[in-house]
Amino acid sequence: MRPSPIISAIGTGALAFGLSISVVPAAGATTVPTEPVTQDDSIATMEEALERDFGLTPFEAEELLDAQAAAFGLDEAAADAAGDAYAGSVFDTDTLELTVLVTDTSTVSDVEAAGAEAELVSYGTEGLAEIMDELDAAGTQPGVVGWYPDVTSDTVVIEATEGDDAQSLIEAAGVDASAVEVRSTSEQPQLFADIVGGDAYYMGGGRCSIGFAATDSSGGDGFVTAGHCGTVGTSAESEDGSGSGTFAESVFPGNDGAFVSASSNWTVTNLVNMYSAGDTQTVGGSTQAPVGSAVCRSGSTTGWHCGTIEARGQSVSYPEGTVNDLTRTNVCAEPGDSGGSFISDDQAQGVTSGGSGNCTSGGTTYYQEVGAMLSSWDLSLVTG
Repeated sequence: MRPSPIISAIGTGALAFGLSISVVPAAGATTVPTEPVTQDDSIATMEEALERDFGLTPFEAEELLDAQAAAFGLDEAAADAAGDAYAGSVFDTDTLELTVLVTDTSTVSDVEAAGAEAELVSYGTEGLAEIMDELDAAGTQPGVVGWYPDVTSDTVVIEATEGDDAQSLIEAAGVDASAVEVRSTSEQPQLFADIVGGDAYYMGGGRCSIGFAATDSSGGDGFVTAGHCGTVGTSAESEDGSGSGTFAESVFPGNDGAFVSASSNWTVTNLVNMYSAGDTQTVGGSTQAPVGSAVCRSGSTTGWHCGTIEARGQSVSYPEGTVNDLTRTNVCAEPGDSGGSFISDDQAQGVTSGGSGNCTSGGTTYYQEVGAMLSSWDLSLVTG
């Protein structure tokens, strides 16, 4: 899979700042967003959130989580079996089956022997990534809102308000039109930072959400969040003022990630705030979930919501600039949720970047992969 580098410097001013707590600190900082989070107190576990957002029974929700956890290990085994022919994987939340994509028919039997379904594709993850690189290099067109590799259809999807604009991008990039699918959309992605100051977590009068607690190479505490929430040197403060920190790393646009270094009065934990009934989810690692997996998001505006991973490696054209290598989901989010946690089972996935829609009508939300930030900035995820 194509790496997703994070640059450790930012050359342009970020949007409205602010940060709120989606990883719950032990130092007593509480979440008080500008718009209070409205939650159903009966939703106290990840299983119950899946029941609500997926329409599952308690047994089905537990079955989904068990199957998805097993798929993590199966994906690694199948990738080893396929070798260079491994082209990605897709998990189906309906059938609870993992399908491994391969580019060489001779590896199908090896993948199936490992216990996974196998599907032969022409491009796969690497081939689609090459097309993505060419589209990224061509730049944006006025009516094009984004493009992403869809491993389920083995094509790159371009979303545009006008079909002619998408064709202009295809021609400018010089890519094979048969490998691209154009889809019409009326939605314009936006960043989920809230410019209304006053609650939860402050940076320059705005608000975002913590992603995951992490430590730097010298053992200093902090957390990862969205890059558009603050530039390097921006001060951050917890809602009650007891915790403080500084943006030590930040990049936006291009990517959308940041690391905030916390002072000694702000204690990090291995927890993600589930909001419902005051519960939390423990972070156990950062294994990347296959496309199609169930994933949940925590944010200071709308709380805890779940959905599925639809694609990886999407380029999104925000009004403030294009961001590459985002993961696309159908989880809802709203302004102020930026930087918040995306987690699958107990595995950290990424931090909220932006999207379209809301948590009343639904929508599309993108996140920056957490693994790229950890490796680029030599950070260690706080787990337990």
